[in-house]
Amino acid sequence: MTFSSFRRAALLAAALLCLAGASPAQSAAPLEKVTVAGWSKPITEITHLLVEQDKGIFKANGIELAYVPGAGGGDAIRNILTGQADVAFTDPGSFFSALDKGEKLRAIYDIYPQNVFNVVSLKSRNITRPSNLKGKKIGVYSLSSGTRQHLLVLLHQAGLAESDVTIVVTGLLNFAPLLQGQVDATAATDTGLLVGRLKGLGEVNVMEVKDSLNVSSDMFVVRESVYQQKHELLKRFLKAYRDSAAWMIANPDEAATLAMKRAIDGTDRATNLAVIQLRNAASVSPATARSGLGALDLASLQKAADAYRSLGMIEHPIKVSDVVSSDLLPGPRP
Repeated sequence: MTFSSFRRAALLAAALLCLAGASPAQSAAPLEKVTVAGWSKPITEITHLLVEQDKGIFKANGIELAYVPGAGGGDAIRNILTGQADVAFTDPGSFFSALDKGEKLRAIYDIYPQNVFNVVSLKSRNITRPSNLKGKKIGVYSLSSGTRQHLLVLLHQAGLAESDVTIVVTGLLNFAPLLQGQVDATAATDTGLLVGRLKGLGEVNVMEVKDSLNVSSDMFVVRESVYQQKHELLKRFLKAYRDSAAWMIANPDEAATLAMKRAIDGTDRATNLAVIQLRNAASVSPATARSGLGALDLASLQKAADAYRSLGMIEHPIKVSDVVSSDLLPGPRP
């Protein structure tokens, strides 16, 4: 092949790539895989992580996204510690607990700066304050979940210990044990309560954990070694995640429709939309208004770490500024 014919062939290939929506450089660049360890199965509230096949937001940032399901924030932490995932989608309580055991971890993004946990009981049980939980059977999603961690916060605030109640694992979004009288109350999230009400939960009393401790519900956490060694990859991952969260905030109707084919619990579009709207609301705060989605409030997290220690839930003091970093955040959207 002569140089001129080779040049014509190269130009034709570049033109075809452009028509396909990709530049030659983008086409040639290999994707780098990032595996997220979730606290849950692929459910509606994380639709923006499930629609990569449809939207390609992570691919556009050079990321091949993978998701490992779990049964609570503790599972997510274990999956990064064992190398099965790169990034944990976990709650602050599980993060603090792992740090307390000596694990080297770092939080890099605040997924839900609003506390979305609660404890729910039927009106007939007359459980209206944390002190009423003494001697009761209380459901949690799993023993490694944020529902258990935040239940303990409520108990300690009332001067109660875990031994003062009986904790029963009821599974995710499962209010059947409450309705059937197998538990007196159940720890849940705002989305879990929403779905329960839509399925006929009826009149209930709800104790919001944010009234006792208003702190982030979930964060992205990585091993310290990953934080030190994969700065640029994590930056691209967080930008992609921020973009996906912003997409779901701006397009809840489209997200609700896509959840019907991507989320295991997404069979009802109206329910999907209500769940997505709750998660969108939990993703924003005064801090995100100033600094963009994912902004970390160190003062709030330090208050939470101090509260966990004063309540006896962790043994050692945690200096949050040593284990939480904002340097990988993409910042405000233009």
